[in-house]
Amino acid sequence: MPATTYRNQRNNPYALDGLFVAFHRSAAGTVWRWRTELALAAILGAALWRLALLITITWAAVVLGTLLVVLLAMPGSRRFITRRFWCVLGRHRLQRLCYEARLHTRVGRLPLILWTRPTRVGERSWVLCRAGICAEDFEAHIGELRAACYAREARVTRNTRWSQLVTIDIIRRDTLAATVTVPSPLQALGPGRDLEGRNLPPKAAATLARLDGSSRRGAA
Repeated sequence: MPATTYRNQRNNPYALDGLFVAFHRSAAGTVWRWRTELALAAILGAALWRLALLITITWAAVVLGTLLVVLLAMPGSRRFITRRFWCVLGRHRLQRLCYEARLHTRVGRLPLILWTRPTRVGERSWVLCRAGICAEDFEAHIGELRAACYAREARVTRNTRWSQLVTIDIIRRDTLAATVTVPSPLQALGPGRDLEGRNLPPKAAATLARLDGSSRRGAA
């Protein structure tokens, strides 16, 4: 779906509304936005308290630190932690973008980010638009969206049945990009060498040099 420029807030005819908007920051909304950090803090606090009852607080911190190092050292767990970290960071960056780009209602209510999960190329977020916000508003800020999430590209898709549900795909890497360069066997072909880089017999090398010189004179 092509992006529409008239929805961009730079062309907003109600720009002065931003001076009078009072954002609603309820306790439930704050807990929902920081749910991952609060859950991790609760789990680490409970684990530290439980270990402190069995051993000293110092050894409890050492055990938890060692466990964290082991998890980061293992490829599978490190990949899991890294992807979840980008999901949490992407959710906060989306919320910040909605605030900075004025993707909110005129009474100061931001879109609700329901869920963010990792994909093969980045992250995917499901956003619930409130009354006054639609998928076209996010498409008009696609440049700001990919810049805010530190991504190479961003895509916005509207749900075909429920238009208030918007899917935002953050593209961080290209899985089809070439990662291994296969060298050409012709690179090993030089004066007096065959395709495998071995030296040719003197007579074959002289014949090859004579033919190469003849082809060059003919091209000239």
